[in-house]
Amino acid sequence: MAPFLSGGGYGSEAWSYVLALNDYLKDAETPDFKLGIDQHGDLESIEFWEGLPQHLRNLAIQLYQTECRLNETIVVCHSEPGAWYPPLFETLPCPPTPTGYDDFKFVIGRTMFETDRLNSQHVKRCNRMNSVWVPTDFHVSTFVQSGVDPAKVVKLVQPIDVNFFDPSRHKPLDIASVGNLVLGPDSNPSNKFVFLSVFKWEFRKGWDVLLKAYLEEFSRDDEVVLYLLTNPYHSTRDFDNKIIQFVQDSNMENPNNGWAPVYVIDTHIAHIDLPRLYKAADAFVLPSRGEGWGRPIVEAMAMSLPVITTNWSGPTEYLTDENSFPLPVDRMSQVMEGPFKGHLWAEPSVGELQALMRHVISNVEAKSKGKQARKDMITNFSPEIVAGIIAGHIQTILDK
Repeated sequence: MAPFLSGGGYGSEAWSYVLALNDYLKDAETPDFKLGIDQHGDLESIEFWEGLPQHLRNLAIQLYQTECRLNETIVVCHSEPGAWYPPLFETLPCPPTPTGYDDFKFVIGRTMFETDRLNSQHVKRCNRMNSVWVPTDFHVSTFVQSGVDPAKVVKLVQPIDVNFFDPSRHKPLDIASVGNLVLGPDSNPSNKFVFLSVFKWEFRKGWDVLLKAYLEEFSRDDEVVLYLLTNPYHSTRDFDNKIIQFVQDSNMENPNNGWAPVYVIDTHIAHIDLPRLYKAADAFVLPSRGEGWGRPIVEAMAMSLPVITTNWSGPTEYLTDENSFPLPVDRMSQVMEGPFKGHLWAEPSVGELQALMRHVISNVEAKSKGKQARKDMITNFSPEIVAGIIAGHIQTILDK
């Protein structure tokens, strides 16, 4: 049970698990279990559903119709704990019965957090589960330190569809046709070095760090361009004004020869076109303050892009000096608002980000790191690898 029809991080991650398991079951001579899905944890998005390839829509309908006897069912609640039974907001509860947890064979919470801890309410919800699956060693540590029963916490990495996100299978998207110019001269990206960042518009994602580093390091003479694919997160869509206001409030001086160009893509890019978006870029950059996993980061790595991203939280599971440009952290800072107020997350170094972005545009090492990134994604996080790990956990539960 997951936000399969919603888009966003949890939904895309859930799809990656389901596709991996579905292929595993098709290849198994005598499968020990069958697979069913249901929508849970977020609002449905018609736009996202229509952007899915037809074969995925067909599979979703097929798996939704799977019938399960409750006492033989392993339920996976793939969402943030506030959506688990009893939910703190309007959503189909998981597990999906009025009596909660006792009707099922086993109930698993699959979740993650982007800060240094869990709040006490979420700890209680995790401890109601028979098991809690988290994606990284970082989360194993933060969950246990926050009070989740260590016997229940299991690391289960996320798969990345390395066949779909394969640079050899896609042509670049015409990003010039979908980007809106916000700063700098209108530029043809075909003869520029293209930096790409993909994120929802929230402070945690470090868009302010990225803009400050990029605009202070480069000017219009540097033959670079920055594209931001973003969407609102409890905010309005006027990203152009938000960026201009940020620049004015930051007291950054406009270079004599003008700003380096910044474009915003705020239209929906269908899932089927995402590999083409990455293919149109020369490097991916995301100076996030904290990530659960970092789905766009691993997608970019699978597409052989050089990646610059913060070396803290979820991405530490897969970042190395050989496959990426890990961005150092200046310090930890306190979350100032929202449900995680008082928690800590990372403040990535603006100066180091400037240096890394300058380095990546002129260094042949960048392409070799991109190639190594794809190799690491195939070796460690391909669907067949992760499906085997999941099936092993499920078999252990069935054996018990």
